[in-house]
Amino acid sequence: MSEEIKPNVAEAPTQDAQLAAESIASGEEKAPKVDFDADYEAAQKLSVSEIDRTAEGAKAAAEATAPQYEVPIQEETVTQAQPTGNPSDFLEMASNVTPGSENASNVTDDLVQQALEKGKPGN
Repeated sequence: MSEEIKPNVAEAPTQDAQLAAESIASGEEKAPKVDFDADYEAAQKLSVSEIDRTAEGAKAAAEATAPQYEVPIQEETVTQAQPTGNPSDFLEMASNVTPGSENASNVTDDLVQQALEKGKPGN
């Protein structure tokens, strides 16, 4: 299916394209005809090389994409927690997650108020 190209002078991206569009619009040159179907078929033929259509091409592709290093097979490990039923184990774990009073701050409201007063300019 052949189609005629109708260039638009206002949409030409370069000066050369603009001059070509003007000469086609004025009738000095004929508009090129484009056969999209033939171009598509030619592109399909060029997208795959001749060697890729043979067994030798498949072998070459396999060699090119083969891993260069040996990858060890992963081993699955199973970890199972042993139930103890001892409540002190849970208390110890909870103290690790939520620290108790040993890490508590000694900042009081009075201390904050003193800091605010000392932070004012002119004192």
